[in-house]
Amino acid sequence: MFCSSSSADGKRLARDRARAHGRSASTSWDVGALATALSEARNTPVHARYEKTERRRDEARRRERPSRDSLAEIIRGLRSALFPAHFGVSDFTEPSLDAFVRNALDASLHALIEQVRRDLAYNAARASTAHVERAHDVVATLAEKLPALRVALEHDIGAAYEGDPAARSRAEILFCYPGITAITHHRIAYELHLLGVPLLARMISEIAHSSTGIDIHPGARVGRSFFIDHGTGVVIGETAIIGDRVRIYQGVTLGARNFPRDVEGSVVKGTARHPIIEDDVVIYAGATILGRVTVGRGSTIGGNVWLTDSVAPQSHIRQAHSRRNMFGDGGGI
Repeated sequence: MFCSSSSADGKRLARDRARAHGRSASTSWDVGALATALSEARNTPVHARYEKTERRRDEARRRERPSRDSLAEIIRGLRSALFPAHFGVSDFTEPSLDAFVRNALDASLHALIEQVRRDLAYNAARASTAHVERAHDVVATLAEKLPALRVALEHDIGAAYEGDPAARSRAEILFCYPGITAITHHRIAYELHLLGVPLLARMISEIAHSSTGIDIHPGARVGRSFFIDHGTGVVIGETAIIGDRVRIYQGVTLGARNFPRDVEGSVVKGTARHPIIEDDVVIYAGATILGRVTVGRGSTIGGNVWLTDSVAPQSHIRQAHSRRNMFGDGGGI
């Protein structure tokens, strides 16, 4: 005769399910209540003046958003098309190399069209068929720039080879140096930033940031033969301008000194607030340069220098000499 499960049976079933999901048998929660609370949190504006913007973005979020995983795959495809002998086929002839490049470009650029479309739709009040046409135009323009971008990256690789005595070959630099990975992502992201897809550009920058520890905003303007040695902890802000043949080391910050605010207290966006680094400058590890200051051509900024004023060309800036002080009976605390 069939009968309903007892309370003990129900508890035993709950314990078995908890063990199957790797949870303690004593763990319990009200999923419905949690979902309701999270819904209320999502729909509570943090500040009144953000409410309209957030409501529009919430509407956009119901549509498709750019995919970070897809972008990472696209960048890998573009990088293999730019450097097919290194990231493409290992055993190749010239005809097979060209065929590989054609296939890599075709797959990566078509996939990028969809991600650009999603960026445009996400940042608009509503989706539009015009976004598809615009996405094709953006990707076509980027495609035209790829040969020049490859040349620029060759200069960056050359700067690394000339600037690092430990570098044994250009292939080693391309495979192993985080600075080259970061600048490859940046040069693609910068073009997309100029073409009006800032979210996509920022996502590409953050993919490189995650793997290298180098944070370059896609809006930063970087000249030729740029070398970031070691690289961990480097931060380059949105409106920074970097000239040709600049070399920087780990832990360098090209940041903003302050943030102008409007009458309501909100940060004013887009102001020029990061440094200008002229040609042939070397900035050593841990240096911090803040504000819209200019570091003149041919200057050297020493390690751990804190700089908030412009310096003339051919300057050599270093820390003040340390002094030895004797303390006793708790002095100096």
